[in-house]
Parts: sequence; structure tokens; C-alpha cells
Amino acid sequence: MAVAPTLPTQINATQNEFERIPCQVFQQADDAAIAIARHIAQLARDRATRGQSCVLGLATGSTPVGIYNELARMHREEGLSLANVVTFNLDEYYPMQPQELQSYVRFMNEHLFDHVDIPRDNIHIPDGTIDEASVSDYCDAYEQKIADVGGIDIQILGIGRTGHIGFNEPGSSKTSRTRLITLDKVTRRDAASDFFGEEHVPRRAITMGVGTILGAREIFLIAFGEHKSEIVARAIEGEISTSVSASFLQEHSNARFILDVAAAESLVRCQCPWLIERVEWKPDSIRKAVIWLAQKLGKPILKLTDEDYNEEGLQELLAGHGPVYDINIDVFRHLQSTITGWPGGKPDKYKQPGDRSQPHDHIFPKRVLVFSPHPDDDVISMGGTLIRLVDQEHEVHVAYQTSGNIAVFDDDAIRFCEFAADFNKQFRVDPQRTTELEQHVEQFLKKKQPGQVDSEMVQMIKGLIRRGEARAATRGCRVPGEQLHFLDMPFYETGTVKKKPLSERDVEIIVELFQQLKPHQIYAAGDLCDPHGTHRTCLHAILQACQRVSDEPWYADCVVWLYRGAWQEWAPHEIEMAVPLSPKEVLLKRAAIFKHESQKDRALFPGSDVREFWQRAEDRNHATARLYDALGLAEYEAIEGFVRWDDQAIF
Repeated sequence: MAVAPTLPTQINATQNEFERIPCQVFQQADDAAIAIARHIAQLARDRATRGQSCVLGLATGSTPVGIYNELARMHREEGLSLANVVTFNLDEYYPMQPQELQSYVRFMNEHLFDHVDIPRDNIHIPDGTIDEASVSDYCDAYEQKIADVGGIDIQILGIGRTGHIGFNEPGSSKTSRTRLITLDKVTRRDAASDFFGEEHVPRRAITMGVGTILGAREIFLIAFGEHKSEIVARAIEGEISTSVSASFLQEHSNARFILDVAAAESLVRCQCPWLIERVEWKPDSIRKAVIWLAQKLGKPILKLTDEDYNEEGLQELLAGHGPVYDINIDVFRHLQSTITGWPGGKPDKYKQPGDRSQPHDHIFPKRVLVFSPHPDDDVISMGGTLIRLVDQEHEVHVAYQTSGNIAVFDDDAIRFCEFAADFNKQFRVDPQRTTELEQHVEQFLKKKQPGQVDSEMVQMIKGLIRRGEARAATRGCRVPGEQLHFLDMPFYETGTVKKKPLSERDVEIIVELFQQLKPHQIYAAGDLCDPHGTHRTCLHAILQACQRVSDEPWYADCVVWLYRGAWQEWAPHEIEMAVPLSPKEVLLKRAAIFKHESQKDRALFPGSDVREFWQRAEDRNHATARLYDALGLAEYEAIEGFVRWDDQAIF
């Protein structure tokens, strides 16, 4: 069950024998952001009462946005003044004009400075327009400005996949100062989606040095999401190394890591907490421990022995819940019970004597509503299950929450426009409109600069491209066209990578669809680590809508299942429904993914994974099947995993 109770939003970082730096794990990223914002606000207030400045080192990117939003809210609603605050940003791409979409000057203005009362003279951001011959002197002057105000009081940091803080790439020394550096290829690849292609990402940047950062009196490194978990663990539990510049924070007397549950997942405290402290052994923690033990030893669950438990630190589990056979068989039976070839439930006519099927099977066929944040997430993440539901005669609807128009290459838009113009001429359709389309292609699309915001006409065309691909993909899954719903949620329709906050209208659109369909099953994307947070926003909208309709009679028979997207899979102890796929279904799923031609071969926003989406999906599904096999269960070609959401849970 996806349950995540909220913890108090206070900073109380701790460490254990495996960790070399204090860290705190919050159940939700929002709680972490609020805690840090309040900490900053308190220091600013304390300094103001003494007539002193509060000096902040600030970071950009999606991670600190929640902090800036909370500071802006406190200024707007609680009268928080930041007039005594002086800021120094960590870095800026070079070269970079301040008005460009990717400029950190623009980022900071949009997310913080335009919404609070920090004097403009107190704001310092590395200048990406400095003449190259003057950069060295400029960096020395930036260091001097920090020294002149007495140093940085609180430094906010994120962490890159290479372990960099600021843009201090692998190889940066702990004494390095503000300077011009060359970006690592991994960093440039990760930034590609912001620049509409890796080829447009600047190769250099101006950054504070590790030594500059370590000079701050207090440091918070913040990391959210599964994709940060491995590098976070290296920085916290690994040796200090120039290959992971964040590891130098281990030597700071007042540095802390602030994480959400997903980013902390690779830490010992989360992977195997029984090695650190006494654990309250509940069914979910027992499953996690037993599966961990089986994976570590490379054994099927039913072959684990007393010695295995004792030698790997699980003596208390064995003593309190043994004998070993009982523990093993309970976990094995639970995993076995998750496997079902009937994700919509098995009707009575197919049941055999002794069949232990799902308790809600009495409703057949079901109305099933599959939510897809982007126009391809449905087939990428649960294409096999989607095909199975249709084949088993359920009424399957697919709701595409966003248009996905920003993720289409300009070349594809030009190709479709040229086809439309030729089609119109061939069939003599609206010559004036055809001329307007041709002129727009010539005057805008073919002369468009990298990162330039699309016109409304181009946004519409790109949205139509994604719609057509979605129709083709679901047609291959045999979902009737009239059962597709293109919601075009307003938060997404900005034409830029940055989206608007979730609005009341976004939630209302989903509520209206619920009330129209009254589904018996809802499937939604439960992964929160997509590059720009669209999945997270879409999920929040769905869960808010679920809570609003929870008192309606039809909802009593409704079950909400969460799937994972192209980046991660549920851990085996979390999976509550495992749908096995045959080799034929894997190929059908692949064919459906291929219909999304604008995302094939090279997606505009691929994230940090260089594989194509179909490869990610197949590798993930094959890996889940191999894991079940290794744990001693039946061997399948592939498995799609799901977690059931409880409407009392906070996700």
C-alpha cells in the first residue's frame, strides 16, 4: 500500500555508523522544502533584529523550487521581509544571456526574486555575458564580494548525477574557487532537455569552487527522487574523493543532507535498517528483509536457512518470528499471491475449484480508466496489462492528461505541416488556410532559434502529432477511439519546460471524467522522478480528484493502481499486483510503443537514461520477471508491477 505519513517539518538531521555526514529523510519533498525555508526565514528575522545581513548561497534547478515557493508565500501571506538578505548564486552557464529561457538569472527572478523584497543590489549571480578575457578577474571579484559581506551563512546545494555540487565536476579539488570550467558530458546530457537538445547545451559554466562552498557556515544539500539515490549514497557513505565533489561535505562541521524517501533509498538506513537499529517487524518490513537476504545471497526464498538469517544481521527477525520455514513460506506465498493474469479480476465462468481470486471479481466486465501523463506513458509503462484488460473484455478508457506538445522536434512539425499543405492543395481544401500554414512554416519554424518558445499554431500542430500517435498505439491495443480522452490539462500548456502550478481547473477536469465514467479500476503513473515533474503533478491531480469523489456510491467499488513509468520500477517488496506477460504480449507492447514515432530513436526529453523508451520498458519488465524467478517463483518472460493506492494515504 502506498502510504507515506507526513513528518513534522523540522530539521533534525542524524547519522549512523554507515553515514559520514548527518542527513534527514522526509516522507515528502514538500515537507523538506518547507523546513529549510522556515530555517532560512528564522535566521533572516534574527539577523534583522540585530541590524545584520543574512547571506545566502543559492542553487537553481527543480530541487530548490519548493524552498523558493515557500519563502515567497511567507513574504506574501505572513509578512516575512528579506530586505536584509544578500544572495550569491552558485553558477551560470557560459556564455548565457540573462533573458534566455535557460539562464539562471531568469530562473531566480521567476522563482524567487520577483516575489520577495530582496534589494536588487544584494543579488549576485555569475555573469554569463562577461568577455572571456575578463572571466578570471570577474571570478576573483565574485570571491571578494563574498568575503566583503563576511561569508555565506546558509548555502543551498543540489547534487548532479556525477556527484557535482555547483558545477564542480569530477576532478575538482576541495580548495577550488570560483572559476570557468568545462561541463562533464553526463551533466550536459542531463541538461539537454532544458536546451531542446544536447547539441545546444553550453560546454562551459562559471561556478563557485568547492572551497568557496565549504567556506559557508551552514550547508544544506537537498536531493529528491529515485534517480539521485545512488550518488547520494556514495556522497554520504562513501570515501571522500575528487570524483564525487559532494563527498567533501563530509569534512564540513555543519553540513547536512536533506532527502525525500526516494533519494534516500540506497542508504543503509533505508535498504536494511535492521543493521542499524531495532526494527518493528511488520509484514512489509519482513518481506523487505527476506527479499533483501535472498537477493544478497543469490538464493530462492524457500532455501534460506537459520544460518543465513543469523550471519546477515537478521537474528531478531528469526528469534521473534521463526522458525525460518514459517518466515520463508509467508513471504513466498505473499509474492505468489501478487501474480495474476487477470488484472481486472477473474469472472466466475473462468474459475476453477479452490481458485483464490481477487475479492472484487464479482463486477465483470469492469470500466477501467488508464491515466497517461504524456501521450505514450500508457503503452510504455503498462502496455501489456492494457492489452490484457482489453482482451479480457473490460471496457478500457485511456485519458491522456497532457498534450505532450513540447516534446516534439521541430523537424517533425515541419514534415507534418508540409504534408498538411500538400494534402489541402491536392483536395482543394481552404487555400487561404493552406497559404497561412506554409507562410508560418517558412517565417517561424524554419527560422526558429534553439529554445525559442513555439507559437500557438506550432504548439497545436505538435499536440496533434502526439494525439495521432496515441490513437495509433491504442488502436494496436484494440482500444476503441471513442474511449480515448485528451484532457489537455491547463497546467502543462505553457509552451515551455516550466509549467504552471496545478490549478483548480486541472483537478475539476479529472473529477468530471470520473463522474462521467464511474470507473471500477483506475491506473495512474506513480513514479515521481521524470525530468520535469509532469508525472508528479498529474498524480497529485488524480489523487485530489479521488478524494473529492470518495463519498460517491460508485467509488466504493473502485480500486486505484499505480504503475511506474520509464525511469523506475517498484521494489519487489512493494509490488501488490504482478501481471506476467507472454513473449507475444511483449512484442505487441513494443509495437504499440513504436507508434509514438516522434519519441522513437531519439526523444527530445530522454532524461538521464540513453536507452530508447521501449528498451527501458522491456529491460525493466524482463528484470522484474527474472527477480521473481530468482526468488523461487514461476519463470515468466516479463512482468509489469503495480501498487494499490489507499485513499487515506498521502503520496
